[in-house]
Amino acid sequence: MLSSLLMDVRYALRGFSQRPMFVAIIVLTLGCGISVNTAILSLFEQTLLRPLPVKDPEALVNFVSPGPKPGGASNEAAGSIDQVFSYPMFRDLERLQEPFVGIAAHRTIVANVAVEGQTTSARAMLVSGSYFSLLGVVPAAGRLLGPQDDNGSADTAMLSYSYWQNNLGADPTVVGRTVVVNGQLLTIVGVAPKSFHGTTLGVRPAVFVPITFPPQPGENAAAVALGDRTYSWLYLFARLKPGVSVEQAEGAINAPYRTILNNVEVPLLRDFSAQATEQFRSKTITLAPGARGQSVLPLQAQAPLTVALVVTGIVLLIACVNIANLMLARGATRIGEMAMRSSLGAPRWRLLSLLLVESLLLAGFALAAAVPLTSAALRGIGFLLRNDPFVRNLDFALDARATEFGVGLALLSVILFGLFPALKLARTDPGPTLQAHGVRSSSSKGVAQFRATLATTQVALSMTLLVMAGLFMQSLVNIAHIDLGIRTESLATFRISPGLNGYAPERSAIVFDELEEELAALPGVTAAASAMVPLLADSNWGGSVVVEGFEASARNDTNVRLNLIGTGFFGTVGVPLLGGRDFSATDTANSPQVAIVNERFAERFGLDRDAVGKHVNVGFREEGDTEIIGVVRDAKYSTVKDPVPAQLFMPRRQAPFPINDMTFYVRGTGDSARLLSAIRQVVANADPTLPVNDLRTVDEQARENVSEDRLVTMLAAALAMVATVLAALGLYGMLSYTVAQRTREIGLRLALGAGPRQLRHMVLNQVAWIGIVGGAIGLVAALALGRAAAGLLFGLEATHAPTYFGAATVLVLVVVAAGYLPARRASRIDPVAALRAE
Repeated sequence: MLSSLLMDVRYALRGFSQRPMFVAIIVLTLGCGISVNTAILSLFEQTLLRPLPVKDPEALVNFVSPGPKPGGASNEAAGSIDQVFSYPMFRDLERLQEPFVGIAAHRTIVANVAVEGQTTSARAMLVSGSYFSLLGVVPAAGRLLGPQDDNGSADTAMLSYSYWQNNLGADPTVVGRTVVVNGQLLTIVGVAPKSFHGTTLGVRPAVFVPITFPPQPGENAAAVALGDRTYSWLYLFARLKPGVSVEQAEGAINAPYRTILNNVEVPLLRDFSAQATEQFRSKTITLAPGARGQSVLPLQAQAPLTVALVVTGIVLLIACVNIANLMLARGATRIGEMAMRSSLGAPRWRLLSLLLVESLLLAGFALAAAVPLTSAALRGIGFLLRNDPFVRNLDFALDARATEFGVGLALLSVILFGLFPALKLARTDPGPTLQAHGVRSSSSKGVAQFRATLATTQVALSMTLLVMAGLFMQSLVNIAHIDLGIRTESLATFRISPGLNGYAPERSAIVFDELEEELAALPGVTAAASAMVPLLADSNWGGSVVVEGFEASARNDTNVRLNLIGTGFFGTVGVPLLGGRDFSATDTANSPQVAIVNERFAERFGLDRDAVGKHVNVGFREEGDTEIIGVVRDAKYSTVKDPVPAQLFMPRRQAPFPINDMTFYVRGTGDSARLLSAIRQVVANADPTLPVNDLRTVDEQARENVSEDRLVTMLAAALAMVATVLAALGLYGMLSYTVAQRTREIGLRLALGAGPRQLRHMVLNQVAWIGIVGGAIGLVAALALGRAAAGLLFGLEATHAPTYFGAATVLVLVVVAAGYLPARRASRIDPVAALRAE
């Protein structure tokens, strides 16, 4: 058996050496199909399917509590506002954990992390004492943070494995030394396991610290105090006890939860209507699956990754169909060989074994070619998404799982492209074949029809991808024409965090003022201003408001987006003032509280242009009303595609809490690169150790805000191009082979008086039917796929007629081009030579 297998391998390799072009086409075609699918499958599995590398992840559940929240709330990459709880509520639930092994809390914060004088701008994760014990992970060095660290002192820390390896060279003596996190000296007690990056997908903290560590600078210090029930900011998860179902756990936890809400937190409600209060009383906790942690990334990535997976799957199918056609064409030339082998006594299974060995070798060569192509595809996707704050932390490298995907796809492809030709050849009847043509035979009518079906399938799949690429391209064009409400040209932005360098809030405020002045004084700079919440950066800060003359009810959403800005902000970013006045240098902490609203705010609260002079009460301000002194034009807030929300702006000098993080905007008149360099120099002059984060033009910021849309569009366009070329090659190969097989028939037609024009029409008629049938099937498939991907399209429907017409036009040109050369060759056949051919 082994000797027969080796003999088949040697024979196959010898045959490949005689047909290098045939082998190269198959290997490259299949290698490209495998590589793009492996790359997307790797990201799909990592983002949507891979569980946390912890003990029994399926027993983990995440806490969700939709409904109104008193006071303020702050969410981040771990989830929405519905998933955050106050610190006192966490401690209450922790004591009432009957259906759970335990309940843990966590939150990531921005941090400057320094060990032995090396400072890194990174993320830190605040964790409760039960966090690591519930997950059941084992430290790489030292010990894990535990209940002994959750005592309020917050003087210990645990390093992530990547930080330990990359910044400290995996030094085993690091345990017991100190690390500085946001200016606080902490003792290192251990190192996290290598594969563990926390429970928030897309965020890789450098260090883990106790939950009582001071939260992110810039937030309301009073609101996030550990005793404040009116500020929600922690994410909770739990591990179910063995034998306890999710439904049982929800029932057990909601009874005490409702008691706490009604007896403890309802008396703390301020400015809540009767209906809103009733909604608050009836809130419940829902337990969501926690096997993959807590993150907004899967929800954001599910639709684009699913579409990408379908598109790349279509490309692989087209590649397999194309290869099946090539294998059938080659098989037709080997019918005589198979008949001879069979007549000499070779059993059918030996013929099938020989042919399948050839297919397996080709698949192996394709897999070898796919490895570097997959690595290149992953690196390319990573490069395109390098500025996405969460996606960039995924693994864009070829790993064991990706390799397994590639091997599986290669084996599947063997079945798709090798099985039918092999079975067809293995069934060759030697008698009729040898009697008819000696050692040569043309393909049967059934095989010819099957090859035409394969070509039709390629055309249909190509039409589907062309339509999808057209829809995504039109969507991207629509996004590019969105009115952002700001003037992005010649506008640069950057962020600094003096608080992470140990600055006191008062000193940070002075730095902000000085930087505004120095930036505005730069040559070629026309304006400079600051804002606490950066524009178009997926950053949100909001809260409920009470507006003079507006009656709140359960049907009214009183939550608005907030921002604290410096003087001249609107003029700098190009947002016109429609009424009232702008903030001035006199709007300070000692002057009356003032605010500016946008058009959407005025519309929602029934103010229109009469908003100036009205008063509004903002939830995080403990006392006093705020007077609206101006109305500005609507402008985008955190994202390019989302509708403009109701926005309320306040002077940063009137902030009721310290601000240690600020984003600056600088408008220039010259070269952008020179402006960015000058900005960096100004900050370095103020403090050489102060990092300049996210320095870029606002045009770049806006493009990065829709990076996923650009990636999907580029991927769809590139794959549609590849698929169309493959379909054209497949169609051309099928027609060329058909013409070659029908040489004697064509010669006979010519001898009986048929003209070259009639012969061209004969071939082109076959092309036309393939194009019409395949195109129609492709249009129907594209319509179904387009509707499934409608959520990714912006400003157009999945039935956008011009896109379908454009795709059909492109396909018609491709099909005609693929069929013209074989038709021309058929019309030029010499009838005498054709009739003499055997």
